[in-house]
Amino acid sequence: MTTEIVEVREFLGQHHPFDLLPPASLSAAANAVEVAYVRKGGVIAEPGTHLDHLYMVRSGAVESHSPDGHLLSRMGEGECFGVRAMLRGGTAANRTFTIEDTLLYMLPRACFDALRRDHPAFAYFFAAFNGGSLGASIDSALGGKTFDMLSRRVGDLLARPPVTVPVEASIREAATVMRDERVSAALVVEGEALVGILTDRDLRGKVVAAGVSPDQGVRGVMSPAPKEVQAGDLAFEALLMMSRHNIHHLPVMNNGRLVGCLTASTVVAAQTDSPLYLARAIHGATAATELPRLAARLPQVISHMVEIITTITDAVTHALIRLAEAELGPPPIPYAWLAAGSQGRQEQTALSDQDNCLILADSYVAAEHGAYFDAFARFVNDGLNASGYVYCPGEMMACTPEWRQPLAVWKRRFREWILEPEPKALMLSCIFFDLRLIAGTAALWEELQRDILGQTEQNRIFLAHMAANAMKHEPPIGFFRGFVLSYGGLQDHTFDLKHNGVVPIVDLARVHALSVGAAAVNTQDRLAAAADAKAISRQGAMDLKDALEFIGLTRLRHQSRQIRDGKPADNLLMPKELSSFERGNLKSAFQVVKDMQASLASVYQLSRF
Repeated sequence: MTTEIVEVREFLGQHHPFDLLPPASLSAAANAVEVAYVRKGGVIAEPGTHLDHLYMVRSGAVESHSPDGHLLSRMGEGECFGVRAMLRGGTAANRTFTIEDTLLYMLPRACFDALRRDHPAFAYFFAAFNGGSLGASIDSALGGKTFDMLSRRVGDLLARPPVTVPVEASIREAATVMRDERVSAALVVEGEALVGILTDRDLRGKVVAAGVSPDQGVRGVMSPAPKEVQAGDLAFEALLMMSRHNIHHLPVMNNGRLVGCLTASTVVAAQTDSPLYLARAIHGATAATELPRLAARLPQVISHMVEIITTITDAVTHALIRLAEAELGPPPIPYAWLAAGSQGRQEQTALSDQDNCLILADSYVAAEHGAYFDAFARFVNDGLNASGYVYCPGEMMACTPEWRQPLAVWKRRFREWILEPEPKALMLSCIFFDLRLIAGTAALWEELQRDILGQTEQNRIFLAHMAANAMKHEPPIGFFRGFVLSYGGLQDHTFDLKHNGVVPIVDLARVHALSVGAAAVNTQDRLAAAADAKAISRQGAMDLKDALEFIGLTRLRHQSRQIRDGKPADNLLMPKELSSFERGNLKSAFQVVKDMQASLASVYQLSRF
């Protein structure tokens, strides 16, 4: 290997995603690389140019502009371009040129395709450039596994191979194996065939209590022909079988071969991390004091299911509302309890305070009904706080009289926010435009929602203010795609995944959805509705959806690690916590957000971009 090839190899190996390649593949890539020198101002590609190479900046800088002249990205040392063209038939869509004297490494298409084919992690990184495929990065980050008790297979729950004893073994020998292997059952086999099972219960009832000598054979005390379950069966079905037959162990078979033993404790442990079972327990609570204990399981749920946290919050809220009505009596007039903010969008994480409000029927009379709804709201808000959903620092909760008003007052309030979008109104809009009905009379919320959407749709002045507000949270990525970090205090060498990652996407989706009168509140649903109405390109919506998923996943995994380590959860991430694979995909996600902010600014002619 020549000195030049060694230098290329070392450079590639220092930059993502080439650092994911094994040594042999990295050497093959280095040998295939062609080198080009382009002076400042040199054009590398125009729209329609056919490209046969992936480009990597060795030194210098390159810019990419859309056909109408908008700056799309700037690439510096170690960054690649020409990816989309390579993934979409080889035709460039944008104008790319050097802004400094630049040395380029050029990887031929054949080698690029071979590396993607042979190395999934390498392919996943570039899939993020292919529109709508950051989801593949999420699957990779999760190890390709999702957790759902209703669809999870028995084989997924097996933690070890089966513990077996031969049918000719003595009871003592079988008990010794069970003790040494620390299991509560041994599977009895004849050759490779399963013929029985010996459990702790068998040893107690059939041996000790019956006075049987432990030197006798295991055949005489085992349970013969035990019930079996297949590795591909649903774990939920296995649980039902155990319950139906009052057994605690199920041998697991796969194509006629014994592969393990499923225990009731294994299935139950999996259930307690399932939001369906936790929500059911919460709904069945008979006292408010039970809810903090049940809600305390939430950190374990986060570790396994990052998509269902709001389900638990909704269940806690429903239970508290039911218990409040049981204690205070039925409500004197119709009401609607609504969640706002992240709960309203169904996008909560481990670090969520409560945002909620009450719409009361216009028949509300403070002297007659005020005391009831004051006690009602306090019961629910206090219960949520005790269950871990802390009081909103800004007091945007139903227990605050300002956010517990008749329908007519809510209509007037939204009208004022929309017609006079001053800073406080915009701040409140970002919370209360994300309302979702939790309990009560749906007609109250539906009437208010129709009124809101009728005023916002095509209201360009209001939408322009909302768009400008959406630009206040910038993704933490610089001109050369490096992370922009905060320094000093608790935020030293960190960036904020919520305010600089998730919030900008939420804001973009809200503006686009309101511009077309879409009733959706969830960010993913808003993006889909905006794309259907052509307020945003379908590709842009897909890119933002995938960016939200990847940033959200990174945020939840960060918080999950903190919870496991006994630390309070926050949104402040140090890049050193991430693998190079995660860093590369997170930068791609942030770049998507930055590009879509620029696009929105162009629509509303905002000067910032």
